[in-house]
Amino acid sequence: MISIGSTPSALVVGGGPAGLAAALALAAAGVPVTLAAGPHRPGGQDRDRRTAALFAGSVELLRNLGVWDGLKDHCAPLTAIRLIDDTGRLFRAPEVTFRAAEAGLDAFGYNVPNAALLDALSARADTMPGLTLHATAGARAVSIAHGRVTVDLAEGDQISAPLAVAADGRGSITRQAAGISAETWSYPQAAVVTWFTHQRPHEGVSTEFHRAVGPFTTVPMPGRTSSLVWVEEPGEAERIMALSESDFRRAIETRLNGLLGTVGEVGARAVFPLSGLTPDVFGRNRVALVGESGHVIPPIGAQGLNLGLRDAATLADCVVEAIAEERDPGGSAVMDRYSALRAPDVNGRITAVDILNRTLLSPYLPVHLLRGFGLHVLNIAGPLRRRIVQEGVQPASYVPLMMRSGGLDLVRAGRGAAALASPA
Repeated sequence: MISIGSTPSALVVGGGPAGLAAALALAAAGVPVTLAAGPHRPGGQDRDRRTAALFAGSVELLRNLGVWDGLKDHCAPLTAIRLIDDTGRLFRAPEVTFRAAEAGLDAFGYNVPNAALLDALSARADTMPGLTLHATAGARAVSIAHGRVTVDLAEGDQISAPLAVAADGRGSITRQAAGISAETWSYPQAAVVTWFTHQRPHEGVSTEFHRAVGPFTTVPMPGRTSSLVWVEEPGEAERIMALSESDFRRAIETRLNGLLGTVGEVGARAVFPLSGLTPDVFGRNRVALVGESGHVIPPIGAQGLNLGLRDAATLADCVVEAIAEERDPGGSAVMDRYSALRAPDVNGRITAVDILNRTLLSPYLPVHLLRGFGLHVLNIAGPLRRRIVQEGVQPASYVPLMMRSGGLDLVRAGRGAAALASPA
C-alpha cells in the first residue's frame, strides 16, 4: 500500500494540468496527498501544442503554488478580446472589443502554452512537501468501501484514501466508480491548433473571427507570435491538416483579412474534435471531479482550463475547512459543498458557450438577428459590458482563496470554503 507517512488524506488520479494543480493546492494547504499519474517527459514528442488563456485568478493560483515565476517568460499578456462577425451573412453583428482596463486590470491574464504549464506544474510537484508522486501506466479499477477509495494500478499496486480527486479525463473510471453520471454530446466541428509568426504586432489583443462553421481565434504569444484555434467541419479540418506549409500559411493570411500582416513561420498542427460533457454532480461517494472528468467545453471564450483550475482551488478550500473542523475530508457534507460551489460556475459557462456556438451554426435568420442584437447591446452599454468582462474573468459569486493575493495563508489557517463569502 502506497501512502504518505501513514495514509494520505487525498488521492489524485490523473496528472494533467487540473490534476497537478489539485494535488499541489491540497499539499500546499497542508493536506497529505498522493498523485497517481503517468511519468512526465519534458520535451517529449507527444507534447500538447495547444495554449490556454489563463485569467487573473488562475495566474494568482499559479503564483500561490510557486509555479508562475518559472512559467511567465513563456507567456504573453492579454489586454483585450476582440469579437468579429465573419459569417458573411446579410445581418452581421457589430465588432465588439472587451478591454482589461474596463475591469480595472492591466491584463485579463496570460496566454500560456499547455506544454510549458505542464512542465512547470510537474517540476513543482517534484519538490512540494506533503506530495507523493506515484508514476503509473494508469488506474485499472476503482472501488469505494468502508470510508475509503481504493485505486488498483496497472503495476499491481493499490492506493487508498478517504478522498479521491478524479482528474482522469472525460472517460474517468474514478467518476464512474462514484456513480456520477455524465451527459456528453458532440459538435459537427473540429479544431485545428498551431502557432505562427506574423509581420504586425498583436498588441496583446486576442481576436475571435466568428464564422458560420465556428470561430477562427488568434491569441497573443511572446513577440510577434500568436497561437491559433481554427474551427471547421471535420472533413475541412482534415483537408487543412493536409495542406503544404506554404498553402497553410496563405490560408491563415486569407482568414485573418490582413489583420496581422504577412504570416511567417508556422508550427506543427494538431486537430481535435469538439465535444461537451457535464456531470449530474461534481462530488459524490468520496470522489470530487476536476478538469475534464467534470466538464468539457468547446474552445470558445477561453473557459476550459480556467474552470479546471477553479475546481482545484475550490476543492482545497472545502477540504481544508473540513480538516480544520475535524470532519471527514471525503464525507458527504464536503462533497455536497464542493458540488454546490462548482455547479453554477461550470454549468453557466458551458451553457453560454454552447448557445454562442450553436447560434453560429444555426441556419435560421431569427437566431442571427438575436445574436447580432445582443452583441450590439454589449457594444453600446458600457456598464453591461464591464459586468460581462468581470464575470468572464472570475465568477462574481465567489473567489477561491488560492486565487486571491495572499490566499494561501488563509487556506493554511484553515478558513477554507467559509471564507468564500468574504470580499476578494
